[in-house]
Amino acid sequence: MSSEGAEPYATIVLPCYNEQDHVIDEVERICKAMDASGYPYELLAVDDFSTDATLARLEEAAPRFPNMRVVAFHRNGGSGTVRRIGTQRARGEIVVWTDADLTYPNERIPELIAILEKDQGVDQVVGARTSEQGSHKFLRVPAKWFIRKIAEVLAGTAIPDLNSGLRAFRKSVAQPYLRLLPPGFSCVTTITLAFLSNQHVVRYVPIEYAQRAGRSKFHFVSDAYRYILQVLRMVMYFNPLKVLMPPALGLVGIAVVKGVWDMIRHPFYFPASTVMVFLTGLIIGSMALLADLIVRSRDG
Repeated sequence: MSSEGAEPYATIVLPCYNEQDHVIDEVERICKAMDASGYPYELLAVDDFSTDATLARLEEAAPRFPNMRVVAFHRNGGSGTVRRIGTQRARGEIVVWTDADLTYPNERIPELIAILEKDQGVDQVVGARTSEQGSHKFLRVPAKWFIRKIAEVLAGTAIPDLNSGLRAFRKSVAQPYLRLLPPGFSCVTTITLAFLSNQHVVRYVPIEYAQRAGRSKFHFVSDAYRYILQVLRMVMYFNPLKVLMPPALGLVGIAVVKGVWDMIRHPFYFPASTVMVFLTGLIIGSMALLADLIVRSRDG
């Protein structure tokens, strides 16, 4: 497969924000791997209104990389916004997301593309990290494990890596879900859960994860909070019964048991607390059924 003069088969979306010291190294690594693979491709390097010389470095290097397109944002939109707009502008059938901080083995991007090319039953390939190298490691590891387990229960499947930044997917499959992407880091969680919740096949490939170059943009408390909210929001969007029905049935069960105990202790008398717990369970259950009806009647 020759890449010269051909329409791109793959588009690599590369968010760039204050990466001046290493962004060209990452561009070189990606282009070298893609040139060797023979896949027609385009590299969409999106500068997210960097405050350093990232944009200048990209524009200066652009003539050396004919397959690279440089896009400059006029205000900071966040990595999720970059990935959403980059995917919408992608000309390739396959879209690849990665980062410019030297953490992901971007030389393996052709491997992810090849899996999608050879197996039409797979809609997304995710690089599942085998180690954690980020900041606040002692906090990130248990927090990410907890969030991932919640997502696995709600999505009903194993998820080796919920928020890996290296992934390849079919643009046609992802198109309906792009409007759901939040502006921040949890966009990768969103696209994972969107695919899994709609029975699209996601394959995981183990990858190494290196220490990032430059300063991390991840803020533990705020971003972890957004991750949890996004997991619940996405499952509510596609399968609200999994979120609302368990607490509804739990409350009704507690009310029934308490009601039997109340009848034994005080025949024909139900305390207000028992009635309130029972009614609360019924209300949440009714909301779950109504939400499920709305989801099933929604187009697409």
